[in-house]
Amino acid sequence: MAFVDYYQILELDKTADDKAIKNAYRKLARKYHPDLNPNDKEAQKKFQQLNEANEVLSDPEKRKKYDQYGKDWQHSEEFERARQSRGNAGGQGFTGGGDQFSDFFESMFGSGSGFSGGGRGARYRGQDYQADVNLTLRDAYEAHKQTLTVNGRNIRITIPAGIENGQTIKIAGHGGKGTNGGPDGDLFITFSIEPDSKLRRSGNDLHLKAEVDLYTAVLGGDLVIETLSGKLKLPVKPETQNGSIVRLKGKGFPVYKKEGQFGDLYVTFDVKIPTNLTERQKELFTELAKS
Repeated sequence: MAFVDYYQILELDKTADDKAIKNAYRKLARKYHPDLNPNDKEAQKKFQQLNEANEVLSDPEKRKKYDQYGKDWQHSEEFERARQSRGNAGGQGFTGGGDQFSDFFESMFGSGSGFSGGGRGARYRGQDYQADVNLTLRDAYEAHKQTLTVNGRNIRITIPAGIENGQTIKIAGHGGKGTNGGPDGDLFITFSIEPDSKLRRSGNDLHLKAEVDLYTAVLGGDLVIETLSGKLKLPVKPETQNGSIVRLKGKGFPVYKKEGQFGDLYVTFDVKIPTNLTERQKELFTELAKS
């Protein structure tokens, strides 16, 4: 895969702190989210790059390797072993950065998509695989295991709760087999989440429209709503207006890889006017209007 400058993707410099990275990712992810850019392949590609950049730069250990080794950061362990091996063999030490790392990798392992020792015993990294997984909103709400068949091989993965539509995650070492002892490739999985007929997701928040009869809206009462976590009794205040919104804190979508943290649920009341009134009911409404 071509090298991507993660700082450039997030429109940040290398001195950015964790908060700046988080804010930049949220801002750009909203801008390029597939839901807001349907059928826009460039926006989808950009969204995937944003997820990849955030996954690396928001992880202190991965970011440290990325800052030190640049495009070769995923192979830092091989680099260190190779450098140590050279040192033990009496060779000169190696210091430097930028393209020097890549040059050193090529001298030790070869160039291209894998590593080579040269000659007949060439060691090559395995091919990266791509897979697409479709989920319902309820599937994405809960962490669960799923078996994928990729290139004729069954791979069992755990899908974290709170996965985003269009998000791509990497399963290291589950791509093609390496050659002559070379490392295996990786598996990149992109998730597509189907729209729900009742609930609308916005980030970690959920939005629900709930029908309320006129009498409950006027006099107050209780309303039972269906959420992803089960049924919930919601108090309705007297004189509730059509279109009014209540916020239920912590009843939204789980935050990705933040156990126990949830967004909020926003319920919009849709007051229904009764139909097919009896004559007596019409008389009562007439009396009420006159009063």
